[in-house]
Amino acid sequence: MENEINTPSDPIPVSIIIATYNSGKHLEGCLQSIADQKLKNIEVVIVDGGSTDNTIAIIQSFGQLNISWKSESDNGIYDALNKGIKRAKGKWLHFLGSDDRLLPGFSDLAEKLTDEKTIYYGNSIPHFNEGQKIFELLSGGFSNYRLAKYCINHQTIFYPAAVFKKYSYNLRYKVFADYDLNIKAWGDKEFLKKHYPITVTLYNMSGFSTVANDDLFKKEKPALVRKSFGWIIYLKYMLKKLKKTIRNEDNFF
Repeated sequence: MENEINTPSDPIPVSIIIATYNSGKHLEGCLQSIADQKLKNIEVVIVDGGSTDNTIAIIQSFGQLNISWKSESDNGIYDALNKGIKRAKGKWLHFLGSDDRLLPGFSDLAEKLTDEKTIYYGNSIPHFNEGQKIFELLSGGFSNYRLAKYCINHQTIFYPAAVFKKYSYNLRYKVFADYDLNIKAWGDKEFLKKHYPITVTLYNMSGFSTVANDDLFKKEKPALVRKSFGWIIYLKYMLKKLKKTIRNEDNFF
């Protein structure tokens, strides 16, 4: 089942891709945060996994948005996002969880998108009071070495569509396919990366990636770091990983 709610003829600056499955509890707030943006003509691409709750009814109630949606079974979140990428028409792609919220800074950062070979990103804040340490992990610029240590918050990033002519989400990684993609993109010299200290997203810290495990990614991550970032960063990463393991600290793998 699929539908186009609105199909404006003007060029689409940004496509927001959302994977849903029985997301009725949160989706209305998510879509309302998009509708409230001063940036207009945002395309919203929703790939639904065959919801049986009121998810579709909520989608249909937002006739003021340019929404393209499809509901069918899929092989998980990243399979849905890959499908959304193929449907998206925007110059830049942004990925949002149905339990996340856009802040006014989203439109402020979108106004700075000019170079279609640059990955732009801002900051995010957690839904819940998880303390300053979490905020610091999610914010600020990411060098290759910092990205080797910590996963950048996916919801802060505006990817030029050109990124997805080379990369897609690896379905072998059930939780951290976004981390895998960002390691590859950050290591790719074809794309510049530019950070603005603008908070764009209210991020749900109890989402899928924070409560599930991805042992395969953790096993293969060192090889991904070496291949994308080179030996110097790889060796620094492995040394830091060893020290963290000895101290048994969290938020690093």
